[in-house]
Amino acid sequence: MPLTTLATGSPALRPPAASAPRTTTALWLTVVGLGLALLLAWDATGWDLPLARLFGDAHGFARRNDWWLTRVLHDGARNASWVLTALLAVMVVRPLGVMRRLSRRERFGLVLGVVASVIVMSLMKHASGTSCPWDLQEFGGSARYVSHWRWGVFDGGGGHCFPAGHASAGFAYLGGWFWLRRAAPRAAVVWLASAVVLGLVLGGVQQLRGAHYMSHTLWTAWLCWTVSGAVWWLWQGRRERTATV
Repeated sequence: MPLTTLATGSPALRPPAASAPRTTTALWLTVVGLGLALLLAWDATGWDLPLARLFGDAHGFARRNDWWLTRVLHDGARNASWVLTALLAVMVVRPLGVMRRLSRRERFGLVLGVVASVIVMSLMKHASGTSCPWDLQEFGGSARYVSHWRWGVFDGGGGHCFPAGHASAGFAYLGGWFWLRRAAPRAAVVWLASAVVLGLVLGGVQQLRGAHYMSHTLWTAWLCWTVSGAVWWLWQGRRERTATV
């Protein structure tokens, strides 16, 4: 009889269990590293302004006050995101659907990751001196273009526009993948894809309106992934010993 059977009572049970947290952690850190490299490459291209010029000119952004974009895809989507967060908080105590496959601790960790992502976005926006595209002089505003890398340098506009807060209404849920990956792998993939698509759509809405550059949306995705992964790792990932890939 193999030694693993004598030690655990079930052959090949221990090796997969021990490797699962490391695998999830490795995937998280790999995406963090590759994402950062791609973001730095994007910033180096300087394509933010050319993309903004596709939707705006000296008279501003034609779709800035579009009813569908502002009322439905901005205000409505933001409110729906808060409702979803509230529902997830309720399901910490009274789980429904796939949430039943998670322990209460895991459900709380999922909600904690969402809230932490939103808080980080809000704090960074508050500290940022970067103004929105619609504030720039070439789009009818008063600000000059200043890279979001130049922290503490104000551009003469309203500032507080980096990263993209509205896109975080979708990207903040990326962390669900970490918590569902072991208990419900298919649901985890659907959850992850939904969060990515929703975040990109909401970020695109704000770009059409002149509220953000593309880099703002991409950085929001990276930050939400990084923060929610860190919450998972600190709350659960280091302790798991019975997960399977």
